[in-house]
Amino acid sequence: MTDEDSVNVDEVLKYKMIFVGDQSTGKSCILNRFANNQFDEQYQATIGLDFQSKNVIIKDQDVRILLYDTAGQEKFRSLIPMYIRESQIVLFVYDITRKDSFNSIPKWFSDVLDIKSNEAVFVLIGNKIDLENERKVSFKEGKQFADEKNIIFGEVSAKTGDGFEDLFNNHIFELLYVKFKKDFDRKNLIDVGYDLNVNEDEDNKYKNNINNYAGNNNIKIGIKDEKKIEKKKKKCCKGY
Repeated sequence: MTDEDSVNVDEVLKYKMIFVGDQSTGKSCILNRFANNQFDEQYQATIGLDFQSKNVIIKDQDVRILLYDTAGQEKFRSLIPMYIRESQIVLFVYDITRKDSFNSIPKWFSDVLDIKSNEAVFVLIGNKIDLENERKVSFKEGKQFADEKNIIFGEVSAKTGDGFEDLFNNHIFELLYVKFKKDFDRKNLIDVGYDLNVNEDEDNKYKNNINNYAGNNNIKIGIKDEKKIEKKKKKCCKGY
């Protein structure tokens, strides 16, 4: 995990989610549906960047999702990289009634990979399934692209809310937990009063103590050999 992907676990866990894709694909509406369970027919095009947050529970931990909605217009693209770099979840959004918006996804995906390692959770979302009669992009096409890139795929309707619970709770947040499990493990230990502030010279003692403490308190952790794991990643799985 790179420094940009690390999360402060001293308080509530926080993860940044950014929406990218062409203009008028419904990024703002998806954000509004997820954050507030609302749909606004009069939603205006995003100028530059919009921000909201939502508190959720993942594996019994309070988590704050920081939501960044980017403008799809070309003139605002220069503002996006800094937010992508700091995000742990990237949502690529297209409109199932507009083939051009789907055809733009490979470029969006390539641009993001130039900035962000795939340590993040990447998600492809086809929006507006309430307009099934106007569909121009099949479910199979979206799924095929996602499978090729090994990322999550789902179709939703920001208008009706269809598809949201399954996509976010059963896929996005499950993968977020897997990729950032170390954060959750550390936060669990902090919550029960364990002090993680130890000196580097006491590393071996720290690892033994932390695992003994976790075992005695019936806490499952996955950080026993984190340094060895990181070294192995650097040697054999660069870019993973």
